[in-house]
Parts: sequence; C-alpha cells; structure tokens
Amino acid sequence: MQLSPWTLTGVVLVAAVTFYLGRRSSRFANSTHDFLVARRTVRSRRNAAAISGEYLSAASFLGVAGIVLKDGADGLWYPIGFTGGYLAMMLFVAAPLRRSGAYTLPDFLEARLGSVALRRCATWFVVVVGILYLVPQLQGAGLALKTVLPAAPPVIGAAVVTVIVVANVLGGGMRAITLVQAFQYWLKLFAIAVPAFVLCAVFVTGNPAASAGALGSPAPPMFPQQTTVDIQTDVRLHVDEVTPVGVREPGSDTDRTVVWAGSATEQVAAGTKLTFPAGTQVPTVSDAVSANSDWLSPGKGLTDLLQTYSLLIATFLGTMGLPHVLVRFYTNPDGKAARRTAVHVLLLLGLFYLFPTLLGAMSRMYVPQLLVTGQTDAAVLALPHAMVPGLIGQVLTAVVMAGAFAAFLSTSSGLLVSVAGVVSTDVFGRGRVSDFRWASLVVGVLALAFAVLMRPTDLSLSVGMSFALAASVFSPVLVLGIWWRGLTWPGAMAGMIVGGVLVIGALATNTASRYTGGWAPWLADQPALVTVPVAFAVTVLVSLATPAGRPVDVNSVMLRLHAPDPLGFMRDRAVARFGQIDTSKQRAGRGRHRK
Repeated sequence: MQLSPWTLTGVVLVAAVTFYLGRRSSRFANSTHDFLVARRTVRSRRNAAAISGEYLSAASFLGVAGIVLKDGADGLWYPIGFTGGYLAMMLFVAAPLRRSGAYTLPDFLEARLGSVALRRCATWFVVVVGILYLVPQLQGAGLALKTVLPAAPPVIGAAVVTVIVVANVLGGGMRAITLVQAFQYWLKLFAIAVPAFVLCAVFVTGNPAASAGALGSPAPPMFPQQTTVDIQTDVRLHVDEVTPVGVREPGSDTDRTVVWAGSATEQVAAGTKLTFPAGTQVPTVSDAVSANSDWLSPGKGLTDLLQTYSLLIATFLGTMGLPHVLVRFYTNPDGKAARRTAVHVLLLLGLFYLFPTLLGAMSRMYVPQLLVTGQTDAAVLALPHAMVPGLIGQVLTAVVMAGAFAAFLSTSSGLLVSVAGVVSTDVFGRGRVSDFRWASLVVGVLALAFAVLMRPTDLSLSVGMSFALAASVFSPVLVLGIWWRGLTWPGAMAGMIVGGVLVIGALATNTASRYTGGWAPWLADQPALVTVPVAFAVTVLVSLATPAGRPVDVNSVMLRLHAPDPLGFMRDRAVARFGQIDTSKQRAGRGRHRK
C-alpha cells in the first residue's frame, strides 16, 4: 500500500486540529488545579466523551478488528470486557472515588488509609501501569504509518504522536486535553462507522474485489489470485494442506519454489517474500485460528475456558485501576455526576465497538495475507483498499487512518497527564506547574524510548497485560478501601506488591518465551485468573492480621465516601498540600502520615 495524498491530508488535519484545540484550551490553564483535574468543572456528557476518547486506544481502534480476524469468536470477549468494565466502575467506584476529594490514585489511598509509604508504593505502580499502556499506543502509531508508507521506520509515527501529545500536555494538562479528547471520540466514531457502512454496502451489492471465501466455509481462507506477501518480522506459519510457495530469501533476486507439507509449521525469516498461487489455502501464524469452522466457534477446551475467564477478570476489574481512567472521574463536580458519566461511557463504548468487530470479520475474507505476516492489527487500514480499489478505497483508508491517529493521540494524552500528575506531586514532591511540565517531558521521552526498544506484539494482547496489572494492583485496594472498614495500610501495600510482582513476573516470562520459542504456558499471557484472587486474599488476610494499621478516622472517611452529595460531606483535598506533611492530625499505622 502506498501513501496517497488523501491519507497524508487526513493525518495532517487530525494532528493540526488536535494541536489547535489543545493550545486554545491551554489559554485557560494557569494553576495546578487546572493541570490536574480541570478545576473539577467538567460536565458529565463532555467528560463521558473525553473518557471514551482516551479509552478507545490503539487496542480498540486497530487491535479489536485484528484479534477478531485472527481468533474469531474468542476475540469478541475483548470489546465485551473493555465495555463491561465501566459497569463495575459505575457500581463500585465512580461516585465514592469522586467524593473522596482526591486528585490522583495515590492521593486517594493516602486519604483513605493515611500512610505515606502506601502512597509512595502506589505512585510507582501508577508509573509502571501508565508506561506499559502508553508503549503500545506509540508502537501502534508506528505500525499505522508504516502500513501506508512502507519506507517509513516505525519510530517516525511514534515520534510524531509523542511530540504532539507532549506539546499539548505541557501547555495545559487536563484542562487542555478535555476538549481534545471529547472531539476525538466523535472523530473516531465517524472514522470507523463511515467505512463500515460503505464497505457493508459494497459487500451487499456483490461488487467487492474477489474474496478469500465465505466465512461459513469450514476450510481456511484461500488466496483468490496469485499473491505475494512481504514478511517483515520472523514468523512461524502453519499450513493445513500441501502448499506450493515461491520463496525469495532476504538479499536474493530470484525465487525458488518449495512445497510445504500438510499440517506442518514453517519458520520464515524477516525480509522473505512468499508468493502463493491462486486457490492456495492461506497459511496462518502459529497462534491464529486457521479453519473458518473453528474461527466461528468459541474455544471448547478447558484451557480456552480458563483463558476467557482470565481475560474477563482482567478487563472488568482492570478498568477501575487504570490511572488515566480514574483521573477523569476526579474532574466531575460531584459523585452523582461521576456516576452519570460512567453510564454515558457505557453507551458510547457499546456503540463504537460494533464497528471494529464487523470490520474484523470482513477482513478475514478480503485481507487474508495479514494472517501470513502476523500483522493483523493493520486489518482496518488495509481493508478499504482491498475491497474497493481506486479513489473510493483511498479516501476510506484516509478516513480510517485519521481515526487511528486520533486514537493514538487521545489515549496517549490521558496517560501522559495521569502519570505526569502523579510524578509531579509524589516524586518531585512540590506539585507546581513547572514540576508537572518537567514530569510530562520525562515520561514522554521514556515511553518513546521503550516503544522503540521493545518488541511489538498484538495491540490487544499487550494492552490486556496492562489491564491485568491494574486489576491485580489497584482493584483490591479500591474495592476494599471503599466498601470495607477493616482494610489497613499494611494489607493494602501487601496486596499491591504481591499482585504487581506476580503480573510483572508473568510479563517477563512471556517476553522471554516470545524470544526463545514460545514455551510459556497460557497463564503467562493471561495471568489475572490467578493474580487478582491472590491479591484480594493477601490484602484481606494481612489487614485482619494488622488491626493497628487501621486509621482512627475510618468512620468519618467512610461517611464522606458514601453520604449523598446534597448532605455536603464531600471535601476536596488542596493541591498545595501535596508533598507536605500534616502533623496536626495523628493517624494509626507505622511511619509518617499526611492529611
């Protein structure tokens, strides 16, 4: 696929409008209050659009369609989990979290349990979760740009997104990006819905380009014509039948014909070009579903069932632990508005996820070559040109590309604000505007470095690991901190550390496995089924064993969290007090405590 003027125009327009809206909103940001929580004056509908805008990341815009293309029915659990997490957020967390008066997640934990040590521990986990989530956004930007401009190295797309996001966040923080993210939700909905409607109309009229076969066919997809596939990363390909293929090795100018045996797995090096005759069954990367009959059906074995439960636990509970999601609820005027925001988010996300799911299914018929390269995340970018070659296909690709860059920009903005807010108030310790700006710059550069150095994986899978970490570290302390008086700061810290260490260990195991032959069990890829219950259990048991760590003002704090807003118990914590010890109020537990 070549870069067309339409695609370039779409990307430039999105970048320019994003920068303009951010700079315009930045004029009204002049205090830490503006930079962290936009003065807590964001109305529920705009806040819902802004949350949806930052939540619909690369994993949603590109990854959901890619995972449906590769895994079929099992891939549908991702959009279900991504959306359903806001139901748990609305029921258990949204309103009490806003009534706490906190500015960040570590600040909430200190307000609830009164421990400086717990706050510092939470600070570092927020940084890890934020950067782990930010890296695939930048990698996705590189993938998107490389899909339409093969000569561009992936670092270009990542660098463009980083520069725009850092510039907006430096200018006005949360105040600057609220309007930007609300606008970008509607832009992303337009960019995914319009191509979906047009391509469906083309499909129904029976005029699309030749397909790889009906989805109802039990066999794998087939190449409708002779197809050459450029392998850009090392892959292991599986074939179900004897397959003749032309192979051009890296650095060679000539093709040689080889025959792959049926039910075999072949290792193909990066830089190889494979040519498949018309009517050949499409090989798939080794972890993809090959036959359409299996693709249409959910997994039937015990392992597939456990993986599904693990994914649902991670996405349902991980949503409430994502720092860029939580910080949005601090911007609502009160608890009622926070709960109303969560309801609106459910509606907006449910509407959006209809379209990438549909495009993922159509991609299996019209861009099966992505199953060979393993870059299924490019499905929504490659599908329009494949179904409608010519000018209409180029325009639709430009629209999708604009939406993809909006996804990278909006999610990256929210992550950068949330992580920079925590770093500026808890690491730099003063909470000044200048500290926030320095923190934004440091976090942005660090995330870009990791995006360049780390090996890209499927966007939905890598983001799923972020959800697992957030669910294991923060959901126990949030749920128990809001609904259980018996929680103590030693119990909260023990649960966070155990849950975090288990998930990070699984991530390290999975990463090592990918480089050394894929030997790790499924639990290393989806660890939440074990890590979340263990984190909850450790939190409860340690809290029961350390009653002295319970704050003496627990009753008044719980009243503030749960009393209806009109009663007037809610009190916002002062930004100016961040990093300062309050000795006027002694609270139970080891170490120093602040208000």
